[in-house]
Amino acid sequence: MQNDTEIKELLVRKFKELYGSGDCRIFFAPGRVNLIGEHTDYNGGHVFPCALTIGTYAAVIKRQDRKLRFFSVNFEGKGVIESSIDDLVYSEAAGWTNYPKGVMWAFKEKGMELPSGLDIVYYGNIPNGSGLSSSASIEVLTGFLLKELYGFDVSNIDLALIGQFSENKFNGMNCGIMDQFASAMGKRDHAIFLDTATLEFTYVPIRLEGIKIVIANTNVKHTLTSSKYNDRRRESEAGLAELKKVCGISSYGDMDNAMFSKYGSAIKDEICYRRARHAVSENIRTIDAVKALNANDLATFGKLMNESHVSLDRDYEVTCDELNAMAEAEWQQEGVIGARMTGGGFGGCTVALVKEDKVDDLISAVGRKYFEKTGIKADFYVVSIGDGPYEL
Repeated sequence: MQNDTEIKELLVRKFKELYGSGDCRIFFAPGRVNLIGEHTDYNGGHVFPCALTIGTYAAVIKRQDRKLRFFSVNFEGKGVIESSIDDLVYSEAAGWTNYPKGVMWAFKEKGMELPSGLDIVYYGNIPNGSGLSSSASIEVLTGFLLKELYGFDVSNIDLALIGQFSENKFNGMNCGIMDQFASAMGKRDHAIFLDTATLEFTYVPIRLEGIKIVIANTNVKHTLTSSKYNDRRRESEAGLAELKKVCGISSYGDMDNAMFSKYGSAIKDEICYRRARHAVSENIRTIDAVKALNANDLATFGKLMNESHVSLDRDYEVTCDELNAMAEAEWQQEGVIGARMTGGGFGGCTVALVKEDKVDDLISAVGRKYFEKTGIKADFYVVSIGDGPYEL
């Protein structure tokens, strides 16, 4: 993996080649992996993500006019895509630039108008479509560079909320707050225990002596906006509306499993019932997992990870054959403490806690089993937990 210095050199070189000047500033925002607490963030529950040391970089310079010029090293063939700060509207033709444009639009909506245009070169080392939140990373990165270049008075929590607002309202993706929050508020060697109903959070040290976090990419790409993600949100909201009629809750985060057993039958639609059961049980699993981690009980943490995957498969139905094949192969592998799908689902990655001396065996054996079952070559990343956005 390239380090910051190598990426900086690459960006400056590309910037000079495209825009004629190397006098740019360079910023970074991380991707994230969620250890447990999936599809709870828009359901008023808890999540437990951490920022990664991989993410998205941008080299940028202010212009004298109102023109915007975007280029991505990851999509070289698309060339420089031009726009303007007077043309911040979503369009299919704008492709990936809808993400940074959406953040600029959101700043404007919040009363922070860009005084001038920008030339930007982006580069990401998050695998595209992997579910490690490249979209939130580019949103937080764009917000952070706008704050730094123009002196806007916004906190990193504000940047997370602006990123979510832009993805919801500009890009039409009804995501919760977790991805942007993890990217904006990341802290090295810590995960974030976040109550998404209140945005109260604590940093939990991740002490994994002799344990590695291994991400396995199914290489099945999901496109969340056009997937069933928004359907899951509607189904969850329908179930919650039924529960509210019979007990005084404002979100699934207010329920425990016993309470759901008592009142769950108020949800007459079987699909909505299962969506609700996942939202409640996953929130409780996440709370219990953090308690287990704090007690240095990794066996319980791993068991809860496995149970999370099963619930996401059977009750929330956001896994797929490939994700299930990957998780099942990992569960059978010696040295795996726990494994589950991570991210929105319908493809993307699993995350596993693996004994350090068994990582190579896992990559070899699980990669082989996965290929035999699916015909797809998997990619594996041993990841580290990093900080939120910064300037290089």
